[in-house]
Amino acid sequence: MKKILTLVLAALLILSLAACGSSAAPAAAPATEAPVEEAPAEAPAEEAAAPESVKLTVGASSTPHAELLELVKPALAEQGIELDIVIYDDYVLPNTALQDGTLDANYFQHTPYLNSFNASNGTDLVSAGLIHYEPFGIYSKTVAALSDLADGATIIIPDDDSNQTRALLLLQQEGLIVLPEGASVDHGVTLLDIVDAKGYNVQAVQADAVPSLLANAEEGTIAVINYNYALGAGFKTTDALAIEDASGDAAQTYANIIAVRRGDEGRPEIQALVAALQAGAVDTYNAQTGAGIVGIQ
Repeated sequence: MKKILTLVLAALLILSLAACGSSAAPAAAPATEAPVEEAPAEAPAEEAAAPESVKLTVGASSTPHAELLELVKPALAEQGIELDIVIYDDYVLPNTALQDGTLDANYFQHTPYLNSFNASNGTDLVSAGLIHYEPFGIYSKTVAALSDLADGATIIIPDDDSNQTRALLLLQQEGLIVLPEGASVDHGVTLLDIVDAKGYNVQAVQADAVPSLLANAEEGTIAVINYNYALGAGFKTTDALAIEDASGDAAQTYANIIAVRRGDEGRPEIQALVAALQAGAVDTYNAQTGAGIVGIQ
């Protein structure tokens, strides 16, 4: 009997060990399969490393500034810069929006206007680069030449400090008024400084209103118009009765700029915007429109 019991126990022990061995084999399988499951996880890591695009919001006058910005959109997109253009119809809101952070930059003004705005509003906006120069001109719907201008005719000019000075200097250049000796951009002049208006009725109004007032004015009226508004009203430099003499410092003094908050001049996306606009956008725009603006390199 003892031998039989011993044989039974031995058989049970062998079965028990076999059972343990059979259950251990599957347990090892996941350990060998785990690395295979982890391999695909590396692909998303490469996608996450791709650079994200940077959005650059720029305020601009519709013509020609917004149109020039549209021309450089593709080049900026290739550099990962998404250009968002916000169009303004006046000369105040683009600067207030830039100051409060709504815009990253704006493109509509020249440095004398920007300096005047800063002085009047306590802002600290600066130029990030010169882009183009727009000749200031005298236009009319009914006068063919300045020599035909009648006594007592109305002359409409912009009323803001820098552009009023520029308009009055142009009128003096053409012999229509007399200003104090030494009148210049640096010192500024207003209607009150006119020494002799030669009988003409010189009126200063908001710059963006000049073209519409000219369109509805009595026959024989002329106007000095900022060129972006002149373009918007259908005028070109070839339609001007006179334009300012650009042989001196006018192109540099009145070059339209990319304006930013002080300290943002060095931002890579701002520098890329300036470079793109200076790299032939003005020439392309002139070829497409015949506008006749002057690019600044």
